[in-house]
Amino acid sequence: MADLIIIAYPDLATAEASRAKLMQLQKEYLIELGDAVVAERQADGAVKLHQLINTTAAGAAGGAMWGTLIGLLFLNPLLGAAAGAAGGALSGYLTDVGIDDKFLKEAGEALTPGQAALCVLVRKVTADKVLPAMAHFGGTVLRTNLTSEQETKLRDALKAG
Repeated sequence: MADLIIIAYPDLATAEASRAKLMQLQKEYLIELGDAVVAERQADGAVKLHQLINTTAAGAAGGAMWGTLIGLLFLNPLLGAAAGAAGGALSGYLTDVGIDDKFLKEAGEALTPGQAALCVLVRKVTADKVLPAMAHFGGTVLRTNLTSEQETKLRDALKAG
């Protein structure tokens, strides 16, 4: 079972830096992430999501490749690439991977303008190594589905940072 953790930071730069640190820790096999999204509350009050993967662009690239191959069969690779890219982009736009975007936007409503939150779906973690590495970013825990004991440890680690 994956754990959802949402931590608020005073600004976008801190949230992005903490996500970058988590990605580094994942390369060291200390944590396995299902998703890591930064939600930013903009000055106008809107919540902008900074996803790890742009599914629209990935869908367009994959669709263009398949469209070109199919277009070669019908002797019109450019038309096939264009149709494939459009179909792939639409498919990517409608695809939601990881944490539900609607849920993230609702969670982002709790932020004040200028603040950002790191929303992480954790599959596996070596907590005794990851918590100290993340503590120096500080932050405030907004939501988790951790046990009370685990959440208290997380809050204490962030306060110590």
